Amino acid sequence: MDLDGDAMFSIPEMKNVEDVMDINFNTINENESVKNAVSEIIKANKKTLVALNDDGDMSGIISITDIHNLGLNSEGIEDVKIKDIMKKNVVSVKKGMPIDECRNLMIKENIGILPVVDNFGKILGILRQEHIRDYLYMQLEEYGITLKYIIGHIKEGICAVNDEGVVILWNSFMEERYGIKSDEIVGRPISDFLEDTICERVLRRRIGISGVYSTYKKQDMYGLVHANPIFFGGEFVGVVCTELDVTEARNLSFELEKTNEKLKYLQDEVKNLSNGVFEGILGKSDKIEKAKAIAKQVAKTSSSIFIWGESGTGKEVFSRAIHEQSGRKGAFVPVNCSAIPAELFESEFFGYESGAFTGANKKGKSGIFELAKDGTVFLDEIADLPLNMQAKLLRVLQEKEVRRVGGEKTIKINPRIISATNKDLEKMVKEEKFREDLYYRLNVVEIKIPPLRERKEDIAILLHHFLDEMCRENGKPRLTLSKEAYKILENYRWKGNIRELKNTVENMVVLSDSSIIEKDDIPNYIVESAKNSTDDEDYPLDLTSAIEKLEIKNITKALEMSNGNKAKAAKILNIPRTTLYYKLDLYGIK
Repeated sequence: MDLDGDAMFSIPEMKNVEDVMDINFNTINENESVKNAVSEIIKANKKTLVALNDDGDMSGIISITDIHNLGLNSEGIEDVKIKDIMKKNVVSVKKGMPIDECRNLMIKENIGILPVVDNFGKILGILRQEHIRDYLYMQLEEYGITLKYIIGHIKEGICAVNDEGVVILWNSFMEERYGIKSDEIVGRPISDFLEDTICERVLRRRIGISGVYSTYKKQDMYGLVHANPIFFGGEFVGVVCTELDVTEARNLSFELEKTNEKLKYLQDEVKNLSNGVFEGILGKSDKIEKAKAIAKQVAKTSSSIFIWGESGTGKEVFSRAIHEQSGRKGAFVPVNCSAIPAELFESEFFGYESGAFTGANKKGKSGIFELAKDGTVFLDEIADLPLNMQAKLLRVLQEKEVRRVGGEKTIKINPRIISATNKDLEKMVKEEKFREDLYYRLNVVEIKIPPLRERKEDIAILLHHFLDEMCRENGKPRLTLSKEAYKILENYRWKGNIRELKNTVENMVVLSDSSIIEKDDIPNYIVESAKNSTDDEDYPLDLTSAIEKLEIKNITKALEMSNGNKAKAAKILNIPRTTLYYKLDLYGIK
């Protein structure tokens, strides 16, 4: 690379305003008509004119925008004088002000033009945004050439790729080492030239790798590589990789290299032996493993699956995993039965033809069964399905065909049905609130997802997973939990289950200002609830005494919840009112 060293290999000077301003500006007397100003603007091919008073001093600035905002025709602007519409309070700068200060002033005042005046107020020139932009571009170009020269002569390899793995920098050291010219590789994916580079590993994992020996078998070369992900504004933008030739020291690092390769191989093998889509369902407790085992066993079948679990336990996550494992060609279509207005159930489930009812789409609409066709329909909150729709759903499942509202043609379908609820559907069947024949049609295979309080051994796994996820999403360094904080979170009953746990972790990550999450970072209601939950373990071994203590506690809690209303308290406790009166008297509860 040939350079004029004095011209380019230097720090570009910061120029003053007089070095960049336009001295060929156009002026007009403030007493002239706006019509004359328009003519002058057109003639001079300028966007702005400097208005002068009768003494020749600058009194304001008029722009084509100011004239346009008048909204007058050519005759109207003849009667308007420039001084009546021009900007009078013009911000100006004096000769000698640095360009960067002018740029900051323009940004602060939200202006696109700055008159430059001398010490007596006489205008010397005009500085516009494009002047600063052109100057900064030239300055940036000088920096770029200088930097390229320096990088090209460093006796160490430098490579940079963007977030898609495309090479944006490849210095002369890398050219000689790999036999690949910069002109060939820059602008193309590094994977087109080299396989499984350290740079690509960091690109995939977004975690820096330092002090790693990289082996080039064909050329019998060894290099010490340092690769780091680059983040700008919290977003991943690429990887910078440096490489030092350590071929002479290869004997010292040979055994370490072999160990690292074995470790990498074992990691890949473990990854290959993973359980596929069900790995996304976190947890190793017996109950969650049993649920996953049943789900995997029936995923490839066409049997209807009924999933029961409290709110937030991950019923839809299970459903999606079953669908992915099933290999079905159709789509996964989730439907929240509790969120559909009663009058729209039929049109949402079966679709409708054009003009079927007032307000219908002119082109008609496909229903959820038609959309899924040979895929999976996930009916969440199935207990909220109205009785009249239950009968229609049962018919669709039996006949495997639907007819749109307002239509005559039947459409053949063959979707897999997965339904879910957090309610006791069997009890609803006995109370005739849910059809028994539909219940048995849906509940061919039942999967019970345990609440989080019944799988406490999984809380640590979920906590660390969500901590990593939330830190990554919010651009924060990885946080850890103190022992006290972990104990509190473990003892909390998590009524909202995994959903509540995830939201809590996000709250702690966003509000935390330390690298460790302490007790004070946990929401107060969780701290208090976890403290009170320890009372559940204080029951005596004597069963009669333990039952008495539990009944007193639950009756007191029900009375608090009902504000002392015994009828409501009895309903909460699911016992007759007479039984409640008896126990109130028995235990002396006021």
